[in-house]
Amino acid sequence: MQQATMATTRNNNTTKGEEEELLELLGRSQPKSMLKAGNSKTAHRWKMPTSQPSSLEHDDDSTNATRAPSSKTTTNDQRISSPSSYHDSALTNKESHDEHRGSSESTAITQHRNSGSRDSNGGKAVDTYIRASGPDSGGGGGGGGGGGIGANESLPGPADHDEEETDVIGDLVGHFGKWQFLMTILLSLFQVPNTFHISSSIYQAANKDFWCRRPSHLQHLTVDVWRNLSNSNDNCFQNLVDWEGISNETMEQLQQQGSVFKAVIGNNDTRQACSAWEYATDDNVGNSWTSQWDLVCDKEYLKNVAEMFFLLGVATGGIISGYLSDKFGRKTMLFISAVLQTIFGLALYFPHSFEFYITLRALLGLVSVSVTYSGLILAIEYVDGKWRTIAGMYNLFPLPISYMAISGIAYLTQDYQRLQLCIGIPGIFLCFLWFVVPESPRWLLVKGRIEEVKRIVEAAAEFNKRQLPSDYETLLKPPPQEENSQDFFYLFKSRYLRRITICFLCIWFTMNLAYYGFILNMNTFGGNVYLNSALAGLVEIPAIAIAMYIISKVGKKWLFSATLVCAGIACCCAAITEGKEDILWLKITFIMIGKFTISAGNTIMPVYTAELYPTAIRNVGVGACNVAAGLALILTPYLSLLNKIEDHLLMSLLTAWCLFGGFVVLFLPETMKQHTQSSKETKEEKC
Repeated sequence: MQQATMATTRNNNTTKGEEEELLELLGRSQPKSMLKAGNSKTAHRWKMPTSQPSSLEHDDDSTNATRAPSSKTTTNDQRISSPSSYHDSALTNKESHDEHRGSSESTAITQHRNSGSRDSNGGKAVDTYIRASGPDSGGGGGGGGGGGIGANESLPGPADHDEEETDVIGDLVGHFGKWQFLMTILLSLFQVPNTFHISSSIYQAANKDFWCRRPSHLQHLTVDVWRNLSNSNDNCFQNLVDWEGISNETMEQLQQQGSVFKAVIGNNDTRQACSAWEYATDDNVGNSWTSQWDLVCDKEYLKNVAEMFFLLGVATGGIISGYLSDKFGRKTMLFISAVLQTIFGLALYFPHSFEFYITLRALLGLVSVSVTYSGLILAIEYVDGKWRTIAGMYNLFPLPISYMAISGIAYLTQDYQRLQLCIGIPGIFLCFLWFVVPESPRWLLVKGRIEEVKRIVEAAAEFNKRQLPSDYETLLKPPPQEENSQDFFYLFKSRYLRRITICFLCIWFTMNLAYYGFILNMNTFGGNVYLNSALAGLVEIPAIAIAMYIISKVGKKWLFSATLVCAGIACCCAAITEGKEDILWLKITFIMIGKFTISAGNTIMPVYTAELYPTAIRNVGVGACNVAAGLALILTPYLSLLNKIEDHLLMSLLTAWCLFGGFVVLFLPETMKQHTQSSKETKEEKC
């Protein structure tokens, strides 16, 4: 689920040719002369130092004249969150929200600049509003970050764009001070119960050793003796014998005379299905809902149904949470969802029936993704510029820590009800953050609630020890609302868009299938499930950190492809060692290598996606990718059934998908140090 949210934090490297093509596809009517005027001045603006704001004052007219309509309504209908899950969809709506802010606040910033207002770090004026969040991000037409750059100009990389992406609120309170840092930490805590709930099924539905239940008057028999006498070693069937008619004394006599016993019980080919079972108590698994509702033999598939209901709730919540958050506010939806998440989580401690349980799990998934979305949106909207990417990626770090924490809690409790109680209680304390966390000032500004914005700005500026200008209130003006006419089919209007869309649909499906295939199937890999899960969380921490560092230094295409290929090779090696108990440690090592590389790729994927989709249709593109991610997420619980067909099948399938994903990445263009092409050259390539 973080994939989609991170995708919209980066600016898109769209060439001038792409801009004209997209304007033509979307029915724009801007004259080329206006575009040229905008491009000329925008190119000049990229090169000039930010310490000389006076030369920028002439840009506003031409910039506004060529600004393309913004994207507002698409993502609410297109987005499906993924577990990251449900950490995958939040920034998509963040972008559509920010795109409303173009012209009105640009005017406000110009007034601020003309009044001689400077920030406290040395007199830097506000250069522009958040350009990465809307089609006006290049200053010219709505083609993304490179939309306003001339045909022969070098396009700045994403990091260069981020340095310029500031807005009036960030200029007033500081772009990333103590206040933003505190809010980022507090909001990242909401990801902890989300991770607990999505990974709890690893332990709550853990497989246990079981056998046909002994008759009440034969409970004194040891399990080994009973399983031998009843021939119930296959767990689901036993010999067809009237056990109730055999007394304890008769049983002892029959045991002493094996031939007589065989004659009494009849032919071993005469079998009957067990109607009740007993479960091992010394397997370090404890009480699970597998044993609670006898989800074994012909009912074993219901375990996957239960998890599918949860993930279906996640997918559904990803669709509606964006709309509700835009309508009622990020803070409001965050805490309503957090309260409901806590209620549903604690209610699962008292399951009356399996049907009641899966209903609560579905509702839990529905509200949990809203917690993820709203919390991450708040963290992103408290900052601006390059800090939005950093604040968004920071939300990834509680995930591996939470994976390790829940493995320890599950080991200590070894009971699905006590575990559910432990992971539900933290939500109670998070609800009290209502009195600390404010609403998004940028959302309030869009809604015209200026007085509330003023209170937040004043409190944040005071916490950051910044002096507000005496006339700062004049800068806080609600932007105009604009509409968008783009839809899913625009992703296939040109050869370029068709290529990257088809590639990313395959890649997002593959990545989510592999990533959550590792997480949710830890109990099928062999070894200690608690240790395996803790190690899987541990290796993800350096994977995220290394990926965040490397993608700023080298191209993403080859690195992204390499992570998937390496994950595939690791899965292949794990498949080769399948079933060899003497080298189980080697199999676990290969699985952890695969988890490391797939986690690194999972960090790169959303950033790479955002850089290749033009800003004007990025919301639609990321929404389509989330549909593919949601489908993969729903299929993930059923991967464990593959090992029942063939021991090597699960790891072999993950091998094939990872290698396929790494191959598909090679069809995508590189984004590192790319330059814009001429309009004619670009059209010839991408039309």
